[in-house]
Amino acid sequence: MSTATRHEPAVLVLEDGRTFSGQAYGAVGTTVGEAVFSTGMTGYQETLTDPSYHRQVVVMTAPHIGNTGVNPHDMESRRIWVAGFVVREPALRPSNWRSQGDLEDALREAGVVGISGVDTRALTRHLRDRGAMRVGVFSGPDAGRPAEELRRTVEEAPPMVGAALAEEVSTPNAYVVSPPEGVTPRWTVAALDLGIKGTTPTLMAARGIRVHVLPATSTWEEVLAVEPDGVFFSNGPGDPATAEHEIELLRRALDAGLPYFGICFGNQLLGRALGLPTYKLAFGHRGINQPVLDRSTGRVEVTAHNHGFAVGWPEGAATDEPVPTPYGPVRCSHVALNDDVVEGLVCEQVPAFSVQYHPEAAAGPHDAEHLFDRFVTMMEEHSAQA
Repeated sequence: MSTATRHEPAVLVLEDGRTFSGQAYGAVGTTVGEAVFSTGMTGYQETLTDPSYHRQVVVMTAPHIGNTGVNPHDMESRRIWVAGFVVREPALRPSNWRSQGDLEDALREAGVVGISGVDTRALTRHLRDRGAMRVGVFSGPDAGRPAEELRRTVEEAPPMVGAALAEEVSTPNAYVVSPPEGVTPRWTVAALDLGIKGTTPTLMAARGIRVHVLPATSTWEEVLAVEPDGVFFSNGPGDPATAEHEIELLRRALDAGLPYFGICFGNQLLGRALGLPTYKLAFGHRGINQPVLDRSTGRVEVTAHNHGFAVGWPEGAATDEPVPTPYGPVRCSHVALNDDVVEGLVCEQVPAFSVQYHPEAAAGPHDAEHLFDRFVTMMEEHSAQA
């Protein structure tokens, strides 16, 4: 993999054979992954550094990308995680008072192969109609290889179904995020890092929570060692059906009666811990403009999403009625208004709830940030009953 200008030729090849030509953007070479599209008009740096996008080639539907440059404050994790990046029209130069660098330079330094000059509207429509699929981006000399050879490279890439990826993005060592100066520590939470975004423990810490961020491989004994008032499971990449260790850890927390809050992957794992199925969506939800109904308040919230899997509901059961589980009845607390996908769970007999979307969305919207307050209230109520 080398570096070069965006004027080098590049080609994007989908596993169904459709191709798009363009110019290299970022590092030059070859990358493969799952092709997905994100509808956010802002927040491309948060998208790039979200570990949930590990092994995915992200197509940005907004036509101009890179206008505000990059800066260290908008990093959601320690690195860029996307496998590839696809844009229509990259900014010629960044122009923003917070900018401390150029997006293409950041992609090059991270070794991320991208492509620009692509008709991203046509590509997005294709993925919407045919579903998410494997893709390859080839630039520089690799772009000149025979078309069938490029397609074979794409077809040899592992699919997302059956992929166990949380351990690949999780922190190798535990660390603590403490409340800022002036905020009294009141609660301790064990947060399992399945691909956690930096804003998540920051928002919890602002509410008086001392957050112990633990590796995905942590044992139940290591969770108990921090003496938690609650347990949190983060967002993350991969197929939730593969997360057997994490699901068993979650069941231990439910058995112990510890308050639980899960986001995204953490929502899917709560579903599976309760005995509900998960399944692969046709093309997923990715962006910052997804309407979700919160059934507890009747409010419609505009929310940020990044998920290709979802929790299934028992066949023949209405999502507005609770269903039985080994841990008592569970309700679908939130539902996506575009396609009726289950977007949240709440248990009636154990202190546990989760949402499929991202209330910690750094680039916005912030409609659902109050869910962190709901977690605090749950810990308060549990402590009062103890």
